[in-house]
Amino acid sequence: MSDVIQAGRDEPRWPPVLAILAVFAFLEMLPHHVYALPRWVSYAVLFATIVPMIMVTISADNAVWLRIERFATMLLAGVYAGNTVAELGDLIGIITIHPPETRAVSLLTSSFSIWITNVLTFSLLYWQIDAGGPSRIARRIARKPDWLFPQATSPELAMPDWRPVYIDYLSLAFNTATAFSPTDVLPLTARAKELMMLESTISLLTMVLVAARAVNVIP
Repeated sequence: MSDVIQAGRDEPRWPPVLAILAVFAFLEMLPHHVYALPRWVSYAVLFATIVPMIMVTISADNAVWLRIERFATMLLAGVYAGNTVAELGDLIGIITIHPPETRAVSLLTSSFSIWITNVLTFSLLYWQIDAGGPSRIARRIARKPDWLFPQATSPELAMPDWRPVYIDYLSLAFNTATAFSPTDVLPLTARAKELMMLESTISLLTMVLVAARAVNVIP
């Protein structure tokens, strides 16, 4: 599922950068979806997150940039999580208070934006939280893992020096948002279980209450 990375080396940052840019571009193209925060906040947080990731890659001494990256990524995830919850609350209000027949397109596009942002937000959180973050895992000074990946339980099936990278956490977040439960990766700590429950709850409410209602009212 992930590439082999030499011990002591930081994993490439282009996968999370591409994921952030792709989701942001997709959200910009969706018409008529609900915005809970001013647009400039999203741009500012996006810029503040991507710049440290780029500097981690090109800087010779990246210890400072790794700390900035961790803080910026957690900030982005926190802002996106708060925005997602606020948008979901607005949409539930539209469904329950206002006639949804006049807002079918808004409901549908907003449900897509909430679901996609939900996956991105929690993939970044999982990536930075698990075992102390990617930089600690790369330097073999990681804490106890928050998630148990199948490669850890069956090392004979994994490549030498395998360790999880961002794409593994993106897959974990995607599966949690679609299956509403652990699939091949098991949560080990209380915070891992709480984060997965929160992600599943947001995804379930989005699909059941918002997306389903939007489909029903489309002419």
